[in-house]
Amino acid sequence: MKTGTMKTGTLLKRFIPYYRKYIGVMAMDLFCAALTTVCELVLPLILRYITNIGMNDLSMLTVRTILTIGGIYFGLRIIDGMASFYMAYTGHVMGASIETDMRGDAFAHLQKLSDNYFNNTKVGQIMSRITSDLFDVTEFAHHCPEEFFIAFLKTVVSFAILARINLFLTGIIFVLIPVMALSCSYFNLQVRKAFKRQRNHIGELNARIEDSLLGNKVVRAFANENVELGKFNRDNQEFLKIKRQTYKYMAAFQNTIRIFDGLMYVVVIVAGGLFMIRGHIAPADLVAYTMYVTTLLATIRRIIEFAEQFQRGMTGVERFVELMDAKIDIFDEEGAVPLTGVEGQITFQHVSFEYPDDHTPVLSDIDLTIRPGEKVALVGPSGGGKTTLCNLIPRFYDPTQGAILLDGQDIRQVTLQSLRSSVGVVQQDVYLFSGSVYENIAYGRPGASRDEVIEAAKLAGAHEFITELKDGYDTYVGERGVKLSGGQKQRISIARVFLKAPKVLLLDEATAALDNESEHLVSESLEKLATGRTTLTIAHRLTTIHGADRILVLSGNQIVEEGNHEALMRKKGIYYQLYTSAGLAQKG
Repeated sequence: MKTGTMKTGTLLKRFIPYYRKYIGVMAMDLFCAALTTVCELVLPLILRYITNIGMNDLSMLTVRTILTIGGIYFGLRIIDGMASFYMAYTGHVMGASIETDMRGDAFAHLQKLSDNYFNNTKVGQIMSRITSDLFDVTEFAHHCPEEFFIAFLKTVVSFAILARINLFLTGIIFVLIPVMALSCSYFNLQVRKAFKRQRNHIGELNARIEDSLLGNKVVRAFANENVELGKFNRDNQEFLKIKRQTYKYMAAFQNTIRIFDGLMYVVVIVAGGLFMIRGHIAPADLVAYTMYVTTLLATIRRIIEFAEQFQRGMTGVERFVELMDAKIDIFDEEGAVPLTGVEGQITFQHVSFEYPDDHTPVLSDIDLTIRPGEKVALVGPSGGGKTTLCNLIPRFYDPTQGAILLDGQDIRQVTLQSLRSSVGVVQQDVYLFSGSVYENIAYGRPGASRDEVIEAAKLAGAHEFITELKDGYDTYVGERGVKLSGGQKQRISIARVFLKAPKVLLLDEATAALDNESEHLVSESLEKLATGRTTLTIAHRLTTIHGADRILVLSGNQIVEEGNHEALMRKKGIYYQLYTSAGLAQKG
């Protein structure tokens, strides 16, 4: 991902389209902003009018006149209150809606990213980008156009009124404004960079906390609580250091504003006083002038102070854009069609593969055809490409060269949804979602009836132990299924695949981490699951693949041996060595 700060203009071009759905709300919000601005700018004119009458001819200032002016101003304040309510409520809801839309787009984009992205990106960083990084977008999306629109109106109207009162004095004031803006720009940029570092580091801090909490059993087993506390404290103190630097620039930024603020008042007092002595400005006009300058300075101060919120929002938008710019490697090609009537024949045509991040060759020129319903076992040394070969079938990765066909169709020319719906995967590392047993099985086919879920559990040999749980199928399994044993989790994952009913089955060392009793139960379930399906099994224990129709030995990125168990044992090659060494190890 990019780490440099993007240009504000580039980020705004990516952000502004999110207003499209809310253009009506935005227009009404700006209209209300205009109303509140008018109400605020009327007060100095009213006071100027009353003061001028009082100084020139007090007899003309009647009770009726005062009450009429007061009634008009009170009516304006009622309008101001209604407009402010709309801005505070509907405007904020619009901002929250834009934040929600962006978070939805970010999550949808994450679903399309390949394993390569997740292998190289910390989950804590991803979590920050789609949660806390977008929190400030609500305020930013609402206030950004509103604040700048109000500032524009107040500046233009104030300039017109002030220039009419005294053009020369107004010129001095408005010359100071761009000088103040330029002086603040340096600190403004530093604040933006500091916020970016802050966002990045909170992602790292989240990743550190997640890593420690998920591995809490290992931490306790090695009595390394102090080690984890030390790591956390270092990261926590680094975060404090970054925030301290952020506040330093913010303080310098605000102090610069206050200095120029005071300078402008000095100009008004000194120059205005001199003009009044010489008769170039009336006392009532100077009072109104001072009030408009106060309004103008308050507007400038509000805009500059809004710069902090602006930079927070832009930092969130930037982190969002970086996520959205993450390349989608696996996608539906143009003209991709759904798979129908899948039989399960798989063909590898001169397939080679290397991982994109390190370009290390994993598979080289693989030619292979697996017949529908055939049971194929993959064996070989660790790192030989067994898991990678299986991962290419559901397009978790695409081959670097060559093509993979399913029933004669290039899998890149069919839709991902239909392809992955036709392939079932049972892995050694079972992942159960936080929820009930029922919900985890039903995940295999959303919308399946309860009877279908129970039937799938029976086929997987899981129904008996599920009914013995405290709440049966409604038992909460805990995060990642921590409340269940390894064998129980594996049988639930098998039930999930039974419910899915795919024509192609990939078993990635599904029993490797289980004890003998659990392995026996799970193996029976897998045997039922494989019936009538094209099955590729990555074997950890070679004694479990005697019944395979064909065994493929992968070594050196290629298939070096092929045949059934008896034929490969007679050959006395790599398979024979692996099998006999495994047997000796078991005896030992």
